Amino acid sequence: MKESVSNQAKTLYVKKGEVSYAYRKFGKQSELPLVLFQRFRGTMDHWDPDFLDKLAQTRTVIIFDNSGVARSSGNTPSSVESMAQAASDFIQLLDYPKVDVLGWSLGGFIAQQIALDRPKTINKLIVAGSGPGGVADAPAIPEKVLAVMQKPNSENPMEDFLYLFFTESQASRTAGMQHLGRLGKRDESFGPEANAEAMTAQGAAVMSWAMGKDSAYERLESLSQPILVANGQHDIMIHAYNSFAMAQRAPNAKLVLYPDSGHGFLFQYADEFAKEVNEFLN
Repeated sequence: MKESVSNQAKTLYVKKGEVSYAYRKFGKQSELPLVLFQRFRGTMDHWDPDFLDKLAQTRTVIIFDNSGVARSSGNTPSSVESMAQAASDFIQLLDYPKVDVLGWSLGGFIAQQIALDRPKTINKLIVAGSGPGGVADAPAIPEKVLAVMQKPNSENPMEDFLYLFFTESQASRTAGMQHLGRLGKRDESFGPEANAEAMTAQGAAVMSWAMGKDSAYERLESLSQPILVANGQHDIMIHAYNSFAMAQRAPNAKLVLYPDSGHGFLFQYADEFAKEVNEFLN
């Protein structure tokens, strides 16, 4: 069996001030790297290696833990704007004049913020399982979903994860279990989870963005970059209507929705979505 390129990548560190950023870099050498931004509570180790390896076949891929999350030191900011500043600091430390970015969920908020505030640093933008915030007519997040999302510990973590990220169909649940089975295969031990302080700060940033207090929705028309917006048709955490609203408002956006899938569509449809991403970036 062929070794996973992403699983073999070593954890590296770069530092700015008091913050030491943990990251991994792998894949085919390319002029522009693709930098990935993670979800609420997510770390580098939560990226599916199968998905990463497919992206890495055609380009340099960089994953990292933002300030205060898991292997990275510092404090986790409680606003998307400050998280975007920290992520921009990390990218500047890598000394690339311009990058492509893929942001999933909370990472999609951060990616949009950077594209709006520092447009010259972003070549192309991929927003997955996310939204611009402040979409007034978007369906609200169900109370049960909020309760499961915020559990500090779970008696049945697999079922909670499948509930949040996949649909109730057997095909989607099976894909979810296969995704979980691909994690934790690195030579290094599975890294630390996001701690309580990071979760609290991220939660505050997510809610403020969703309610439109510091969202991107009103500014989307100024985005000049080509944008790929993607989601599962049945995402119960960030409803697919948010993706539709973003693609309508941003001038250079393409929308792709995947059937019988939710927030974890990018791992359920790893082959199809990686192909879509690579064709978009090429």
